[in-house]
Amino acid sequence: MRTIPGFRRSSPPRAFAALLLVPFLALSLAGCGGGIPLGVLDPVAVAEGTKQVPLFVATTRAKPKIELERMFSGDRDKTVNHAKLTVSIPPNHQTGQIEWPSRAPGDSRVNFVTADRDYMNSQAFLQTIKAELARRKPDDRTVLVFIHGYNTKFEEAVYRFAQIVNDSGFKGVPVLFTWPSRGALLDYPYDRESAVFSRDDLEATLDDIATKTGVRKIDVLAHSMGNFLFVETLRQATIRGNGTFHGKIGQIMLAAPDIDIDVFRRQLMVIGQLKLPITVFVSRDDKALNFSRMVWGSQVRAGAYTVSDPAVMEKLREANITVIDLSEVKGTDAMNHGKFASSPDVVKMIGGRLAEDGGIQQRPAGLGEGIMALGATVGHTVGQTVGTAVAAPGAILSGQAPVLAGQADSE
Repeated sequence: MRTIPGFRRSSPPRAFAALLLVPFLALSLAGCGGGIPLGVLDPVAVAEGTKQVPLFVATTRAKPKIELERMFSGDRDKTVNHAKLTVSIPPNHQTGQIEWPSRAPGDSRVNFVTADRDYMNSQAFLQTIKAELARRKPDDRTVLVFIHGYNTKFEEAVYRFAQIVNDSGFKGVPVLFTWPSRGALLDYPYDRESAVFSRDDLEATLDDIATKTGVRKIDVLAHSMGNFLFVETLRQATIRGNGTFHGKIGQIMLAAPDIDIDVFRRQLMVIGQLKLPITVFVSRDDKALNFSRMVWGSQVRAGAYTVSDPAVMEKLREANITVIDLSEVKGTDAMNHGKFASSPDVVKMIGGRLAEDGGIQQRPAGLGEGIMALGATVGHTVGQTVGTAVAAPGAILSGQAPVLAGQADSE
């Protein structure tokens, strides 16, 4: 290659290097957002033996100009829109899986299908949630808010959340907060800005649920880039003096957080003062976070970072933060990015977390090696763990973020 005088050859820019991964990632992600058949959310009659999961939706997505593919598109809206859907789970459902139809709208005997759907205004949204909560036993008058990640179409967010609700055994009222993701691999920058765009509306939604529905507590489960949206929202609410949302915030579960490790540390320095119960699910073999790391200049993402430091464990315990390392848990998706929902044992663990106000008490059968829970039982391993690896926020709270030997090559 001829070199231009005055310039020297150098390595490809990091952004360009990340693009070299696109063909591999595109193949790995086949069957996610891009493989969803048109009209999959069209309501159909359901067969006997199916299980119905009602979901409430609050979204900063816009309604499509032509109601064809979905109820909401990947475009941004100036206001928060609301809806309710009922998802039907087939009798042959396997825990951790979504039985997608190959053609829309699908067969309820073997596929996830939509039994009912409708738009609603904000008042009806809150009133209906209030009525649903009132029908439940006092202990079950809880709301679980799910915030999806990057590269997620509306249909995918709906069916994934329905699967989590069903498989975890959650008995409260599920609310999906879905933000304007384009559901396309190369739209990472747009998705990132859409997450920032949605912070105030997520804060307002959580505040409304806390004050206008009679809810006992609000649990939150966020995934991937949805963690950035939620943690930023929680941070700004904390600064405003309402980080607990009137004392209603319960369990906070952050799955594979796609957040710069230094940014995450700063966020938790503010939020950690509240000592809310926070669980972080991490995995060193998360390929989607690897891609994000390349895009952002090789800075490790919080959901893939591991350290080993007893002092860090103590600080985690003091801040009421539990870290679950899923590195040795076998994932069913090619990217190892959805273990929190696709691993039967992990999704059941989440169900246990939702059912209890305290920490995870025991190891689910068959979860495998390499999982450690910190919190009320610092230093106590759940199952057979290799060493004392603990992930992500350890470096955050300690103020240190060293890269372990061999980590840069393995991630």
